[in-house]
Amino acid sequence: MKALTWQGRRNVSVETVPDPEILEPTDAIVKITSTAICGSDLHLYEIFGPFIDSGDVLGHEPMGVVVEVGSAVTNLAVGDRIVVPFNISCGHCFMCRRGLQSQCETTQVTEYGSGASLFGYTKLYGQVPGGQAEYLRVPLADYNHIRVGSDLPDDRYLFLSDILPTAWQGVEYADVPEGGTLAVMGLGPVGQFVARVGVHRGYRVLAVDPVPERRAMAERHGVDVFDLTDSVVDELRDLTEGRGADAVVDAVGMEAHGNPGVSAVHKAVGLLPDALAQKVMETGGLDRLAALHASIDVVRRGGTVSLSGVYAGEADVMPMKTMFDKQLSMRMGQCNVKRWIDDLLPLVEDPADPLGVMDLTTHRAPLSDAPGLYETFQKKQDGCIKVVLQP
Repeated sequence: MKALTWQGRRNVSVETVPDPEILEPTDAIVKITSTAICGSDLHLYEIFGPFIDSGDVLGHEPMGVVVEVGSAVTNLAVGDRIVVPFNISCGHCFMCRRGLQSQCETTQVTEYGSGASLFGYTKLYGQVPGGQAEYLRVPLADYNHIRVGSDLPDDRYLFLSDILPTAWQGVEYADVPEGGTLAVMGLGPVGQFVARVGVHRGYRVLAVDPVPERRAMAERHGVDVFDLTDSVVDELRDLTEGRGADAVVDAVGMEAHGNPGVSAVHKAVGLLPDALAQKVMETGGLDRLAALHASIDVVRRGGTVSLSGVYAGEADVMPMKTMFDKQLSMRMGQCNVKRWIDDLLPLVEDPADPLGVMDLTTHRAPLSDAPGLYETFQKKQDGCIKVVLQP
């Protein structure tokens, strides 16, 4: 089959790789009909090279049709149309029973002290072949699927694989009071949905992003948008009676703008031998924290900062004095996809499309175009906000 593979920093290519096979009786094989490039895929493209091998298949936002099931699979049949959650979980362990599927004890990657295994996402998360491919092996398939109907187009459902539940969880964790104000840092795909979920819930939503096309998209959905300027924190405070927003969702993460020194460190680590680079990243990694620090500045005293953007540094310096003095709450973590599906499925199937799932994809292309679109997405060129590939 054809699959998008990692070959080196800023170097991905579509290659012919072996078709996936049933390895365990609990597996299923899915023929992929749509698969997306996620903002966190750019971390693999740019930063996480020491934890990836050449030829690893990327991608963790797929959906398709079941073409084969293992002998122990009872909850799926050939021909079922499913979305595949990005985290791989069992559904019955201590963590899964508590709605913490991203911490599944059955698939935790204990070698690296990580949570549940993920599709297409480095040795840190199990090195499981991903879904930017023609076919995908789905482990623990009885639980690791979201069965959907056959009438609506893929775009109605595809984002249930990751970014829509990630955004929903980010707003849940933000704990915005009824009628309160939610600030959103970053209007990439997750930030777009965070802002729309906030509007859907009746919050006042103030969102910040440096890219005009992203601001324009959010504005179409009732969001008040702001450019990323040196004065934006003061602007947002002025709009909230000088207090700041009730809650902030940081939907940017480690590739935030700012701190060129940390950016240089990322590049230098990437030049080290893998074993040494892994050790540096595991114990001394740094993130660019501009978006997080801005979130801490703009939230009101007693408010909540919710992190949906991915951070990976182990030596990040945090403004603990400010956080303590402002009596802030912080929530974060990989999304527990299955936890939120009952809330989200009716919304994506609603003819009114209240979260605008049909107004996110800006680039749609065959799998063969994926390498160029990784670069376009990373450089924020050509108005690129969300890429959907069709193998």
